[in-house]
Amino acid sequence: MTKKTAAPERFTGFADRTGRFFKALAKNQDRDWFKSHREDYDQGWLNPMLALLGEVRHRVEPLFPGEELSEPKVFRIYRDVRFSKDKSPYKTHLGGYLALGGAKAGPSMIALPYVHIGADGIFAAVGQYMMDPSQLADFRAGVTEDVRGGELATLLRKLTRGGFVIGSYEQLKRVPRGSDPDHPRAELLKRKGLVVTFPPVPRELLVSPKLVGWLVTQTKRTVPLVEWLAAVSL
Repeated sequence: MTKKTAAPERFTGFADRTGRFFKALAKNQDRDWFKSHREDYDQGWLNPMLALLGEVRHRVEPLFPGEELSEPKVFRIYRDVRFSKDKSPYKTHLGGYLALGGAKAGPSMIALPYVHIGADGIFAAVGQYMMDPSQLADFRAGVTEDVRGGELATLLRKLTRGGFVIGSYEQLKRVPRGSDPDHPRAELLKRKGLVVTFPPVPRELLVSPKLVGWLVTQTKRTVPLVEWLAAVSL
């Protein structure tokens, strides 16, 4: 039986529908500026993101019986500049996610969904952005199987017809060594992760509680894909 979480804090909307804070931050990569505008970030973006993900989690938990969903996670606004030529101290976006409880934290987790808001726009997606070597091997084995691979191809066709977009962290130019280049699912074999991005998020929903319902509806449509990925990689 799926454990039901307590009702979360209500999401009432982000500060605005265009991400003005992040556009300003992109022009003011300065610690003093960020410090003086920290409350704008916390109250207008960080706290609402946590509330949004908390409500989504509460409503999608029943869709995954037997699986515990992670607590809402939001990535730090601070950039890791240790190995980067770009020493800008802050990201110009906010990213948060829920994940299947059995998944490792990090890019190889199964997110449902990941939500991204910033100077570069807004999008939401589910899936595994990047697979570790063992997950990738299991994924490719599943893709090549007649039954499981056929199921995945059917799921993805249905989602793309519904406005979802297939993506991944990286895609090889050729199929992996030892794979049939003429395999009917060769394009999937080239991928080193698998995500589907939701149809475009209506901007007006950013300042509305209705964003919760919209994300839940899109997440419901991806449940079979999430279950497929969990079955082969967790």
